[in-house]
Amino acid sequence: MTIYDSIILGIIEGFTEFLPISSTGHLIVASEFLKLEQTSVNKAYEVIIQFAAILAVILNYPDKFNFKHINLWTKIFIAFLPIAAIGFVFSSQVKALFSIQIVAYMFIIGGIIFLIVEKFYDESKHTVSNVEDINFKQAIYIGLAQIFALIPGTSRAGSSIIGAMLVGLNRKASAEFSFLLAFPVMCATTAYDLLKHHNELLQGANLANLAIGFVVSFIVAFLTIKLFLKFLERFTFVSFGIYRILFGILLLIIFNNNINY
Repeated sequence: MTIYDSIILGIIEGFTEFLPISSTGHLIVASEFLKLEQTSVNKAYEVIIQFAAILAVILNYPDKFNFKHINLWTKIFIAFLPIAAIGFVFSSQVKALFSIQIVAYMFIIGGIIFLIVEKFYDESKHTVSNVEDINFKQAIYIGLAQIFALIPGTSRAGSSIIGAMLVGLNRKASAEFSFLLAFPVMCATTAYDLLKHHNELLQGANLANLAIGFVVSFIVAFLTIKLFLKFLERFTFVSFGIYRILFGILLLIIFNNNINY
């Protein structure tokens, strides 16, 4: 992996991790175009840049990470449990789903779902505007919705945001709960992958490239969170739905052309 590859993947991870457009899907596609083999070292690199995104959440919400918000974090932990349990039990089946075709189809399906949800969005029925005000039942439903993120291309942020909107959170609160919910999910994923690939990371990785990718991912993720919330103050998720559909179709066209070629 070159410095150029490291910067590109860092930007993609930082920009897509908290948007409802699937960071995993974009990284898979980017790796294909950059001709990067899915070696243990490259997989470990992706784990490192994910950790940078975790730090971006902490620095964007420093006031949430204390015992005053134990009630909120209890709900976040409850929402985290479904994906943790299903992901652990069916980890091998989930890995078998990683392909460009599945990513493309899930981009399109997710985009259509976003357009449908926005079509029937009623501000008067989305009364929860503060993440502190969600109840345990809502947290459970959001957690169940997040399970779909195990399918590559679905988007962890997208599935949790859709789940939050369906149970009464407004757009901004849905996005913020998704940001905070990313913390336990990404911590668990990062810790597991680091334990699994730590030898490759220490022996075969280029530390300079890792450092560059980490810094790039952190800066981009930090700014993306702030700009995304500003965006939602004026706009809806329709643009993300359209993007997902167009991107999915583009992938299918490129993929089919490569197969025919």
